[in-house]
Amino acid sequence: MRIVVICLLLILSFGSCKSSKRAKDRKTSSTKIITKKSKTERNQPVVTSSVENRTKADDIIEYAKQFEGTRYKWGGTTKSGMDCSGLIYESFKSNNIILPRMSRDMAKRGGKISLKDVSAGDLLFFKTGKNRRNSINHVGLIIAIKNNDIEFIHATTSQGVTISRLNENYWLNAFHEARRIL
Repeated sequence: MRIVVICLLLILSFGSCKSSKRAKDRKTSSTKIITKKSKTERNQPVVTSSVENRTKADDIIEYAKQFEGTRYKWGGTTKSGMDCSGLIYESFKSNNIILPRMSRDMAKRGGKISLKDVSAGDLLFFKTGKNRRNSINHVGLIIAIKNNDIEFIHATTSQGVTISRLNENYWLNAFHEARRIL
């Protein structure tokens, strides 16, 4: 009986950002992304934007964009594989903001906001299951608002870490709420 209860608790605790594949390796990850520069890049002058004009949202978005193209891995938090809540968790953590690890728990943080009031750095939450009355199971980070459309970065099982638009039918139909953490 005790084993059954433990198994049930484990299954329920890994219910967010689901994939049919389980992560084989559950090692903890580093939040640093290290990129090697080519010889020509090392000799180029460094151009930086004004630090005074940068916001935490800008830094979080920039960090998240480093993972674009990374394959999907359930429970993943590194360049070798990433899931949706892992991407958001690590991006905020890089700026010393600790969020819960699962998307449905992230959706309890910050304040709920209307889509007309969202800005870069806010989070979008989705219910992507067949029965969309179930709990939130997907999250994305707003990176820009262009031509009355919201662009967000997230990790999908089919494309890995990618940038999508909320006006795409699938995402608009699955959308549940927007929240502001910052």
